[in-house]
Amino acid sequence: MSDRITLLRRDAQEEASRFPALLARAEHLAGTVLLGDHGRRRSGVGDDFWQYRPLRAGDSVRSIDWRRSARGDDQYVREREWQIAQSVLLWVDTGASMRFSSGKDLPSKGDRARLVALAAAVLLIRGGERVGFTGWSLPPRGGDVQILRLAEALATDGAEDYSEPEARGMIPHARAVFVSDFLGNLDPVEAALTKAADRGVRGVLVQVLDPTEETFPFKGRTIFESVGGSVSHETLKAGDLRTRYLERLAERKARLAHLSRLTGWQYLCHHTSDSAQNALLWLYRAMDGGHG
Repeated sequence: MSDRITLLRRDAQEEASRFPALLARAEHLAGTVLLGDHGRRRSGVGDDFWQYRPLRAGDSVRSIDWRRSARGDDQYVREREWQIAQSVLLWVDTGASMRFSSGKDLPSKGDRARLVALAAAVLLIRGGERVGFTGWSLPPRGGDVQILRLAEALATDGAEDYSEPEARGMIPHARAVFVSDFLGNLDPVEAALTKAADRGVRGVLVQVLDPTEETFPFKGRTIFESVGGSVSHETLKAGDLRTRYLERLAERKARLAHLSRLTGWQYLCHHTSDSAQNALLWLYRAMDGGHG
């Protein structure tokens, strides 16, 4: 019993030590993306002055700003700023498959997924958005305390080989970010996106892959084993599997892209050998550009 308690304490300490480091890296990564204002500012109903614009057909006479119009021959409308605090829902795959890395110089897929997702959350929250998880474990909120909550929750790995996206608690007309290798069963992914689309939720799928999962450089006798150890396959001619493997991977990526188009989402395949900054920049712009 004492040995078990010791192991549990050690595992807890390891998990606790990960989240401050993850947060620091995410804060640094977010700081490298110099995007200026968040981009949610639009003209509409509000209290703050936004801009003057020339009077257009259909504008009410009451909307004319006579003081500004008196400076010249044209008539101007005074527009006010409309700031929307958008709810953004995250699902980051915690399955054992995400712990894979093909080299010591590469991060695991899970590490990259958590880093990019948390850095995006930092940018979104500091841009005035509310960010949380799908489901009901951590509802969308704003503020630095929420960033800490997200970092702490993201520091924990799951036990199963592949995890499924959580589609419960989808807030109507919210935005969503799903980050995974998407190498498990895609039916739950399709179901989640369909449910999200039915509620007017739009978002992005970010598929994170290790470069060896794209190239399949294996030859000769090879033992393929899932990270969680539940699946194992030995072959004497690994090279013979390459063509079929690459075809199935291409089919999977095509299905993800197709699902995204059907449901109004966007899709990105990101490799752990590429810059995390590029993935974050794409994700942030996709979230902003897809705002309805």
